[in-house]
Amino acid sequence: MRVDLNADMGESFGAWRMGDDAALLRTVTSANIACGGHAGDADVMAATMALAHDGNVGIGAHPGFMDIAGFGRNRMSVPRATLQNQVRYQVAASTGMARSAGAQVRHLKLHGALANMASEDPVLARDLYEAALSVAPDLIIMVLSSTAQQQAVQELGCSWAGEIFADRAYNDDATLVDRSIEGAVIHDPVRAGKRMVEMVKAGAIITESGKQIPTAIDTICLHGDTPTAVQIAQSVRGALETAGITVQTFDGRR
Repeated sequence: MRVDLNADMGESFGAWRMGDDAALLRTVTSANIACGGHAGDADVMAATMALAHDGNVGIGAHPGFMDIAGFGRNRMSVPRATLQNQVRYQVAASTGMARSAGAQVRHLKLHGALANMASEDPVLARDLYEAALSVAPDLIIMVLSSTAQQQAVQELGCSWAGEIFADRAYNDDATLVDRSIEGAVIHDPVRAGKRMVEMVKAGAIITESGKQIPTAIDTICLHGDTPTAVQIAQSVRGALETAGITVQTFDGRR
């Protein structure tokens, strides 16, 4: 039994700093690096990719709404063709920057509100994934397991990996509890580690109500912007390895 650990990072911007990417990169096996839409800039992207490459951590493009002020967490109404071009723009920046560092982008993961909307709407998800694949056809698409995102990649027939979240609570339809609701974000590292072992062993998402939803669990997300992010990452990895679960970079499935 094995699983990948991924974290969103490269989300600093100019003089503003977000998260401890260097510490997270010592624990995770995949990094979702912001590419200028919701966060990040050219210098941050280059530095984060270099750290990931040096640490043999898989690099992923992490596009979101073009919404620096809202950190990509505001649902926005954007014409579909424009939204597809914004994804292409961000993926192209990511793949180009990685190539300049002697690295490559191996996966894609949507960010924030854009990801949440795609988890509810398979047509939107498919349109966004097709846009990304038009720039980088070999990308492994990281999807929120058992949602419309998974339906979209299965319809496309592209390579994909199923993701669950260590630090987020789940609704009974496998979507994430809205951040505005108390308890939606899990800050306790011990609790996060324990619940990930339970889910990986069960091969299922376990919701707040206790419902089990059998699902593909190829990778576990650890958000880099929470106050206890590094501690959660270390706790989750330690709990998994103690339980005999191998932590390593995911392969794509079809």
